[in-house]
Amino acid sequence: MIRAVIGWMALALACAVATTPIRAADMSKTIHVAFGSAENGLDPQAVYDSYSFYVCHAIFDPLYTYDYFARPVRLVPNTAAGLPQITDGGRTFTVKVRPGIYFAEDPAFKGKKRELTAEDYVFTIKRIFDPKVRSYWLYLFDHRLVGLDEALERARKDNGFDYDQKIEGLQALDRYTLQVKLKEPDYLLIERMTTVPMAAVAREIVEAYGTPQNGWTMDHPVGTGPFTLKEWRRGSKVVLAANPAYRDERFPSAFAASDSAAVRANAGKRLPLVGQVEINVMEEGNPRLLALSGRQIEYLWVPYNLVDRVLENGALKAEYARQNLQWTRVLETAFTYTYFNMDDPLVGGYSQERVALRRAIAMGYDVADEIRILRQGQAIPATQLVPPGLLGHDPTRSRAGEYNPAAAQALLDKFGYKRVGPGGYRSRPDGSPLVLKLGSSPSSEDREFDELWKRSMDAIGIRIEFIKQKWPDLLKMSTAGQLQMFRLARFTTLRDGGGLFEILYSKNIGTGMNDSHFNLPEFDRLFEQSRALPDGPERNALYAKLAEITGAYMPLMLGTYRYRTVLAQPWVLGLRPDPFFREPWKYLDIDMERRKAGR
Repeated sequence: MIRAVIGWMALALACAVATTPIRAADMSKTIHVAFGSAENGLDPQAVYDSYSFYVCHAIFDPLYTYDYFARPVRLVPNTAAGLPQITDGGRTFTVKVRPGIYFAEDPAFKGKKRELTAEDYVFTIKRIFDPKVRSYWLYLFDHRLVGLDEALERARKDNGFDYDQKIEGLQALDRYTLQVKLKEPDYLLIERMTTVPMAAVAREIVEAYGTPQNGWTMDHPVGTGPFTLKEWRRGSKVVLAANPAYRDERFPSAFAASDSAAVRANAGKRLPLVGQVEINVMEEGNPRLLALSGRQIEYLWVPYNLVDRVLENGALKAEYARQNLQWTRVLETAFTYTYFNMDDPLVGGYSQERVALRRAIAMGYDVADEIRILRQGQAIPATQLVPPGLLGHDPTRSRAGEYNPAAAQALLDKFGYKRVGPGGYRSRPDGSPLVLKLGSSPSSEDREFDELWKRSMDAIGIRIEFIKQKWPDLLKMSTAGQLQMFRLARFTTLRDGGGLFEILYSKNIGTGMNDSHFNLPEFDRLFEQSRALPDGPERNALYAKLAEITGAYMPLMLGTYRYRTVLAQPWVLGLRPDPFFREPWKYLDIDMERRKAGR
């Protein structure tokens, strides 16, 4: 699972070893950023949206992270003193926490420096278990951690979670040693230790500022990360300030040959490099692009529907080239898909006729048009749940349900989905109406997708309607199993792509993961087997079988792997756009002379 570090050891050590005199972040420098949606909050165990994650990742620290420069991506310690000791065949993980790391100052610590310890990670993970917190991330440990089932049963019985109770599978063996014991092997756990929900919070902060009803500290985040919260106007603006208590961590001093001078300029400097990060919410893409052109923000992940505004024939258009913008394109570690609710009486079920209907819908949808028109050529067809670049991706696998409207119509005819009248819409085999209902938000992007879906389904004789609701409401409906079909994207920041099969694991129904409600014992068995294996051919063979089952039953229709175009001002230093580091604020610096000249 854990890749060898030979040849990259210098990179792993570069962030921990000081190579230049210590200096504080330059408080006169501010990174300006625009978010496309508002963050929901700043409590790492309670949030589950990407934008909240970006902010939390700047404030809080998980035990592990990924090397900012190593490709393929490599796991490295963050607050851990080294890689975990994995014993008992992948059931027991023992981690040493690095001494000398401190939380940002806060009155809850009563004027004392508060050191990070193993007990903080025990408390943090217990918050995921607490029914009052209602953490989305309980599925990571539910029925898997030794002693957790009994603890949850006591919490439900006593109407409260006892944080002082001993749980065999989650213990601080001493001040700096954390041990996690699982019932069954799960090599994905080490990858999950890089994520925001596993980032340490202090018990004193939760007890001082947590809300009575759920214990959330959404508006009072205090962590050990490179930044602290300075200002938060909910839904519109977040301002972060460099954490003066942040440990001595350095920008790497070794680089790949392809790295630009703007990246190399930060070599050996202490992190973070800027004094502030100012985030403003701009929901529509056009204002964000205008803000970049107006030099009001430092960089922009260009919205998919605006790529044609900035690129032409694979190059920057003249108006952007004249601004000397830095331009990068990266393939996301994500895939888009449309799921079918397997409990729905029309599209759900495991019979041949229902599988045939779902396959025909997939074959009738014109993904090439989506890429050409809606994605502006900035995507490729998805062939499997594991995207390129991740452990477990099979570059030889073909796409299930290739676009073929003639074959789709023949399949519908064969299984009794007949047209009603010449050129009319089709009915179900029992003669009742066949009407698809797809969840869709009011956004301009979703309206364009609605039009493509209608064109595609009209061509094979299937009527489709759209359930129009705001995005947060659609997500709630999706989790509750109230949508027949819904278009989503799954993004991972884990190296191991096998975790993406979670979206079809039956034990995740109702958690917000498996919204298709796919429930197949054979799939579950193979998925559980894959978790018990480290990276290697045996596990990849199981991933291949899982991909075959997904294609055979078609509980979801794969969409695309998307490219993201990133533009940055010429004065931004250290930016190396990558799916694993979407908002790498602690690595960024500003060339103030170039900024003044540019503005």
